[in-house]
Amino acid sequence: MKSVLLALFATMLAAQPLSAQAPAAASPNTPSSTATAPPQLTPEEREARIKARREQMLKDWPNLARYREANALVQQPVVAVFMGDSITELWSAKPDTFFPGKPYLNRGIGGQTTPQMLLRFFQDVVELKPKVVVINGGTNDIAGNTGPSSIEMIEHNLEAMAEIAEAHGIRIVLTSVTPAFDYPWRKGLEPAGKVVALNAWIKDLCAKRHYVYADYFTPMADEKQGMKDGLSVDGIHPTAEGYKIMAPIAESAIAQALQSTVTR
Repeated sequence: MKSVLLALFATMLAAQPLSAQAPAAASPNTPSSTATAPPQLTPEEREARIKARREQMLKDWPNLARYREANALVQQPVVAVFMGDSITELWSAKPDTFFPGKPYLNRGIGGQTTPQMLLRFFQDVVELKPKVVVINGGTNDIAGNTGPSSIEMIEHNLEAMAEIAEAHGIRIVLTSVTPAFDYPWRKGLEPAGKVVALNAWIKDLCAKRHYVYADYFTPMADEKQGMKDGLSVDGIHPTAEGYKIMAPIAESAIAQALQSTVTR
């Protein structure tokens, strides 16, 4: 299955446009930022990071290098792996924010879209042999970080990750996409309606497949279907208060998944 997936996406990788967003580079073993928000950059710094990001993506589009060394050091048992983008990655920006003392691993990468997550799913999830995977992705697809993406394309990628996990005896938690009224790095896309539609599909898939749905969106959304005041630093990335809302939802979902029956 792994070789089939890599072949399936091989032609797509070279053709994907590059994002205007340039997340900070990071070492394989540490979070990419020590704050809960992307740093404010000068135009020159932004251009330099965009250039570095382009070069990295041409060499390693799914960024398999990001966690390769850390994965080699993982000790069993692993209860849960969190797969996602910057919303997941920045959860570990401070040591006391990402479930201290729990056998959970954070495998988020800032700026990533669901096809990138799918390509690294074997390395960063399956090979770590967790009991549960918590998948959060799709907002960067809606933002067009790696080119135009339909809701159906996002759905296919999320479903593929879930099916790979299920085939390897890993229980599945699919989370809602968190609220997004506008993207600060790509304004004017009006993503809120697409987020709501994608979340409805994710919830329906979980009901049909007996996966666990973790609803971050409902308690974090305001009347415009964007982030409530105080829960994000830029309308997208959660503050510490935002993560405090998300944490018990994730914990409850993991506990529920651990009680479910694994089919292979």
